[in-house]
Amino acid sequence: MAKPTFKRQCYIKRHLRPLYRKHSRCSSINLGHGNYSLYINRVLKEVVPNRGISSYSVDIVNILINDIFERIATEACQRMFLRKRCTLTPGDIQQAVYLLLPKKLATLAVTFGSKAVHRFIHS
Repeated sequence: MAKPTFKRQCYIKRHLRPLYRKHSRCSSINLGHGNYSLYINRVLKEVVPNRGISSYSVDIVNILINDIFERIATEACQRMFLRKRCTLTPGDIQQAVYLLLPKKLATLAVTFGSKAVHRFIHS
């Protein structure tokens, strides 16, 4: 006798979802890009307290941040694979920043990033 071919469903948060669907272990990849609008507004208020920014401008800056982050992450992963390692080191990220950004901006980014990591570890 043939088995019925209907799919088993589970009821979660008012949505039916198949049980057999696999979830990836790298769930952060599937979530999309980060939203930095809150941080953009905070930094702007620190730098220029009397000025505001439109939501359209915040969206453009957010896209810029995500694009730069993606480029740095891709280049750092290529550096990691070139070394035939499985661990992403700060040196890989620094090399990626030096390759992608102009000289002065890269040195500032690396120094401020190193200071931020140092403060985070020692706090």
